[in-house]
Amino acid sequence: MRKVIFMMLTAIFLSVSCAAFAAAAYPSKNFECIAPAGPGGGWDTTMRMVTKVLTEQKFVTTAMPVSNRPGGGGGVALEYIQRKKADPYLLTVFSPPLILINLTGQTRLSYKNLTPISMLINDYGAFGVPKNSRFSNIGEVFEAIKKDPKSVKIGGTSSLGSMDHIQFLVAAKAAGITNLKELPYIAFQGGEGLASLLGAHIDLLSTGMAELVGPKESGDIKILALTAPTRVPSGPLSDVPTLKESGIDAEYINWRGIFGAPGMPETERAFMEDALKKMAETPEWKAICERNGWTPVYKGAGDFTAFLDQSNEEARSLLNEIGMLRNK
Repeated sequence: MRKVIFMMLTAIFLSVSCAAFAAAAYPSKNFECIAPAGPGGGWDTTMRMVTKVLTEQKFVTTAMPVSNRPGGGGGVALEYIQRKKADPYLLTVFSPPLILINLTGQTRLSYKNLTPISMLINDYGAFGVPKNSRFSNIGEVFEAIKKDPKSVKIGGTSSLGSMDHIQFLVAAKAAGITNLKELPYIAFQGGEGLASLLGAHIDLLSTGMAELVGPKESGDIKILALTAPTRVPSGPLSDVPTLKESGIDAEYINWRGIFGAPGMPETERAFMEDALKKMAETPEWKAICERNGWTPVYKGAGDFTAFLDQSNEEARSLLNEIGMLRNK
């Protein structure tokens, strides 16, 4: 009997010791870090800057090469990551399209098929018009829409039902627009949206703040409002009012955060959450955020998951209102 008990205790000890050793050794090999879009965009830049600071500050001591898996608004990368279940060396970055492509039926997968680790930054949207536009503020845009929903042509650089479209609808709804389905929205690729705005083919371009800084500085466009909760404190956008300053009680956050593979082991997830928290507190990361116009907003896994749940329900409600909700 004593021998059996001794053997059982020995087995338990070895199991615990092996688990502790594995945790202590992590990370012991190179990571696979995925940007779900092509080079140069927000996801790519965020992932590369995160891995740069993590490794340079030695919060992670193994290599963190970044690879691009573009397509489907992030859906291609999301499908690929499902084949890496429980892999503690797989990291990726996502933002609101992770929620939107699921709700609009572009993929069966969602944020629930990943492991949230940390939210890192918030970015915001902007609404631009040509320099000679008849609109001098965002309120005038919505007044025109109330009189005739077809009188204002709206464009964006994301697809129907994705960020640029949704951020305009959020503002429109807060401004008292009730017939959101009737608002014309034209989706453009890359720089086509700005070209169409400058050519007066559309009346308003809904896009990210950074995309409109150059045209504003050159005097080619006016930016009527930002979707940020507060005004940008300095730089070329500091004179642009927020929606709230314009009398429209709305904001839209283009958050970005880091995720692991589905079923990422808890010990390794906790390690990465701690490493990202330390990274977010460094002067190097804060300088990167300032340079890119990002607002650093750190949330750990628990708060990040709660935020995702709330964002999912808000997007579900809005997409249902415009008839684009597919995954109910």
